[in-house]
Amino acid sequence: MTPSNSAAGLPDNAIEIAGLSKTYAGGKKTAPKQALNSVDLTIPRGSLFALLGPNGAGKSTLINVLAGMVIKTEGRVKIWDIDIDQDHRNAKAAIGIVPQELNIDPFFTPEELLEVQAGLYGVPPSERRTDEILRLIGLEDKRAAYARTLSGGMRRRLLIGKAMVHNPPILVLDEPTAGVDIELRQQLWENVVALNKRGTTILLTTHYLEEAEELCDRIAIINHGRVVANDDKKSLLGQLDSKTMVVTVSKPLSETPATLADFNAALTEDGLALHVTYKPSSVKAGQILAAVQGAGLQIEDISTVETDLEDIFLQLTKSEAA
Repeated sequence: MTPSNSAAGLPDNAIEIAGLSKTYAGGKKTAPKQALNSVDLTIPRGSLFALLGPNGAGKSTLINVLAGMVIKTEGRVKIWDIDIDQDHRNAKAAIGIVPQELNIDPFFTPEELLEVQAGLYGVPPSERRTDEILRLIGLEDKRAAYARTLSGGMRRRLLIGKAMVHNPPILVLDEPTAGVDIELRQQLWENVVALNKRGTTILLTTHYLEEAEELCDRIAIINHGRVVANDDKKSLLGQLDSKTMVVTVSKPLSETPATLADFNAALTEDGLALHVTYKPSSVKAGQILAAVQGAGLQIEDISTVETDLEDIFLQLTKSEAA
């Protein structure tokens, strides 16, 4: 039976992971490798959720556990409130996986590929949504074109379509924009956001941190097999107690004013701007401006550089590595 996205009886969380660990067995010359270490992760229903981490952090292993392609060592995983150990078939039916690799048969058309995929999931012909999916992913006019003639961006969208044939309430996108140019990335994200607005929970992995920051409402960071951060975007960005104020002055300076000696101030090469990095929890912006004015400088412009996801990512993954 295909899971339903109807309004009644929906779980609060799309995915619940508790104490998930995976250790790959070693060989004659290699030691066992722990890819996941007691991972706890909850993904709310309807969210657009980013799972980030450096290469080798454990993202792919986690996704493969969800997809049923890797057997976990220990822990509990529930997909759409279905335990994968107790009801593997329906748990798998509740999720659609969009892999990073473009594994599409080049001799089939998009229409044929969606029909075949639906058949593999046991979707009866009368319940198939091929026309609707082609329209959603913007390939309606390419329905009869061989897959080998499609552009990279179109193939990515077709992969999303294949993952949707059984109407899963959850879509997992593993590096969906890898190798896709900027214009096609934008089109792809428009499709993803539209799906999310229709009620589909999206789990996204990406190396493009700006994408996760722009699109996702919740973000988790995994490193060395452990979750090192998991919060809504606003709270996560607020964790890094750092901000930079850029003060542009009317005349070039040869050195940093003495009044700014107690602040982390740096002068640009042209001497026309001061970059002051400070902790908002202990230093007020007014104190910095007072120090600048105390030096007798005429201020031409003031701007601030806010913390972004890359700052948080680097801080957490570097501290974990250390």
